[in-house]
Amino acid sequence: MTILLLGSGGREHAFAWKMTQSPLCEKLFVVPGNAGTAAIAENVAISATDFEAVKALVLKENISLVVVGPEDPLVKGIYDYFKNDESLKHIPVIGPSKLGAQLEGSKEFAKEFLMKHNIPTAAYDSFTAETVEKGCDFLETLQPPYVLKADGLAAGKGVLIIQDLEEAKTELRNMLVHEKFGAASSKVVIEEFLDGIELSCFVLTDGKNYKILPTAKDYKRIGEGDTGLNTGGMGAVSPVPYVDAVLMEKIETRIVKPTIEGFQKDGIEYKGFVFIGLINVKNEPIVIEYNVRMGDPETEVVVPRLKSDLVELFLSVADQKLGDFNLEVDPRSATTVMVVSGGYPEDFEKGKLISGLENIEESIVFHAGTKLDNGNVVTNGGRVIAVTSYGDNFQEAIKKSYQNIDKLSFDKMYFRKDIGFDLI
Repeated sequence: MTILLLGSGGREHAFAWKMTQSPLCEKLFVVPGNAGTAAIAENVAISATDFEAVKALVLKENISLVVVGPEDPLVKGIYDYFKNDESLKHIPVIGPSKLGAQLEGSKEFAKEFLMKHNIPTAAYDSFTAETVEKGCDFLETLQPPYVLKADGLAAGKGVLIIQDLEEAKTELRNMLVHEKFGAASSKVVIEEFLDGIELSCFVLTDGKNYKILPTAKDYKRIGEGDTGLNTGGMGAVSPVPYVDAVLMEKIETRIVKPTIEGFQKDGIEYKGFVFIGLINVKNEPIVIEYNVRMGDPETEVVVPRLKSDLVELFLSVADQKLGDFNLEVDPRSATTVMVVSGGYPEDFEKGKLISGLENIEESIVFHAGTKLDNGNVVTNGGRVIAVTSYGDNFQEAIKKSYQNIDKLSFDKMYFRKDIGFDLI
C-alpha cells in the first residue's frame, strides 16, 4: 500500500524508519519531511496543515493510509476533513477527531475532561485578560512554586513554574494582557504544583480497545541537571527503570481505562495516540497533561523497541481490531540524545553543514531539524538530530549514543551530557 506520513521531526523519521520495514508499505510519502526521511521515502514540500494540498496528493498518488505525526493538523481537524469529504472518507487517518485533539489544543478542555471522568490531576482554575486580577488572587491561595500554563498550543514552551508570588503575578499579566505567547495565552490555567518524578505513558487506541506502549522519560530543560529553559526535549530513556508492575497497574486502572471510556461516554472519535504526561507523587500517578500524538524525542526510543509491524498496528487501529493485535516489545533499553543548534531554544542559526553521519555505528540516527542543500545535510531547526542506541540497560545504551555523537560535528553544536542522570 501507499502511505502518507505528515510531519518533519525526529518523531516522523522514527515512524518512517519503522513503517518502511513493513512488507505492507510499498511506497511512503512524507509531508514535508526532512533529510532523514528523504533517504528512505519521498518528501513532498507542502505544509501538513494545507489540507487542500494534502487531499490533492492523496488522490493523485492513490494513498490508502494517512499517519499524522504532529499536533497542529490534528487540532485543525484533519481527521474530520477526511471523514466529511466524499472522495477521502474511505481513507483511514491515524489521529483523533478535532474534538479529541482539544485534549492538547486546550489545557482547560483537558482539565474539564479529567475532572468529569474522575481521573487524578492537580487542582486548577483558568483565567482570561478580563479576570487577570482574580487570577492574582487565586495565586495567593496556593503554595509556591506556582504553575502557569498557556491554554493553547505553544510548542511545548507555554508552561512557567515560578517560585516567587509577585513574579508569578507579573508573568500572569504578561501572558494574559501582554500576550507573551500570543493567542495561545489568551486563557491561562493556574495549577497547584505537584512534587514528584515525571514520566510519559503512551497509549494507542482505536476508540474502544487500547494498547499501552513502552514507557519513556524525556528531559525537557536545555541545561544539565535539568536547569535552564524548557525545550521540546533533549533526550529520552525507555523503559523508565522505576516504573514497576504496581505503578503500571495504577496507571492503567485509574488513568488509561477511564480516559478511553471517557472518549466513548463523551462521543469523542479517537483513533490514534494518547500521550499522558504523568507525575509519580509518592507512588500515586497523577495526570499533568494530555497530548494527542506521540512525544518527541520519546518516539525515538519507543518505536525502536516495537518488534511488531507498525503498519499492521495502524491498520488494526483503523479497523477497530486493536484488541486482537499482539504487540511485541524488545526487552532491551533504548536511549536517545538530541543534538541541537547553539542558542536553542532561543535564537539559533540554520544552514550549518553536518559532518560525520557516515561514521555512526551501532546507533540509529533520526533526523529532526535537517534538510538537504545541494546534496549536503544541513541544520534546519533547533533540535537537529537524535542519536538512538540499544543496550541491556540504559547506561549501556546511553554510552553508545555518546560515543557516536563524538563523531558528529556542526558549527555551535550542543547536547546534554547527562541524559538519564536521575535514574542511576
